[in-house]
Amino acid sequence: MSADLRAAGAVWVDEFMLALAARGVTDRWAVQQRVWVEQLLAFASCPVWEVGPGDVDGWLADARERGTGPQTRGHMAHAVYRFYAFVETRHGAWVHETTGGPVVCPVDEFNRPSRLVRVGVRIPPSAREVELLFTAWRFHLPGVRGRAFLPAARDYVAASLWRRLGLRINETVQLRAGDWYPHAGSHGVLHVRCGKGARGSGPRERLVPAIDGTDRLLAWWLTQVRPQFGDEAADGQAVLLPSRQHTLEGRRRPACAQTLREGLAQAVARWLPTWSGRLTPHPLRHFCASHLYARGLGLEAVGALLGHRWLSTTAQYVHVPAERIERSWQQANDRLTGRLLGLAP
Repeated sequence: MSADLRAAGAVWVDEFMLALAARGVTDRWAVQQRVWVEQLLAFASCPVWEVGPGDVDGWLADARERGTGPQTRGHMAHAVYRFYAFVETRHGAWVHETTGGPVVCPVDEFNRPSRLVRVGVRIPPSAREVELLFTAWRFHLPGVRGRAFLPAARDYVAASLWRRLGLRINETVQLRAGDWYPHAGSHGVLHVRCGKGARGSGPRERLVPAIDGTDRLLAWWLTQVRPQFGDEAADGQAVLLPSRQHTLEGRRRPACAQTLREGLAQAVARWLPTWSGRLTPHPLRHFCASHLYARGLGLEAVGALLGHRWLSTTAQYVHVPAERIERSWQQANDRLTGRLLGLAP
């Protein structure tokens, strides 16, 4: 094999990165794509055009053995799929002329990304169960003494944002005090600056109305509790949900995602033990979507609140109770019967 052929793979990976940058994706996302492509090529130990489905199967199986979850493995396969689409488009003719064969993507119909990304349905708890959990949690807070009160109240506020507004946990962590606009709209507005972007497109901002009691929750937090952390919460740059640690500038660091997850897990284990180990921040996001939809919000409004671009994504978050389906079925039958009776002589 000539030196040009041996070097082609590395050059194409560099060109792939440049093409991703031209699309405007974030540096962090592009670098992760490169890492996964280079991992596969190293695992296969052959030129780009000789990598086959068996190599991808082995690479993904090896990742699974190392503890990589199904969703991450799906993203890994997506990265390879994109890279081979790039190679086929930009260099497919050269490969065919040089090697006598085409470029074939090794991610085929049996290991394609859509099969790997799909995870189990996250059924949220019922409205009654969620109300029991948060009522017990809320009434417990006044009895928490000493230094334990502030983190306990913070964890409650974070979980309430997941329950009431369907925020993602990473969006919650990065909120600042200045992101709350209490006089905007009829309930106030929360500016989510770090919303999840699609395919590395970078943060997608959105304005979230503080519905379902969130306005009262944030007013309590920012006037009565947040100032007790000791930094200047009135400064708009102060984090909304702080940890006990300070930065070099004397500000509070944001509470990390794992800390907030553990706060919810402890509350669930104590006040909703039947959901212990199962109720995490993301099912609360599903609960928010289902709860608001059941109260009459349209699918488009729910999707806008959650930061979804496509209604098909929102539809996966809305879980309609069986009794509502049965009731709708009966109502449809009653309407049909009424129309038929109206046509009778």
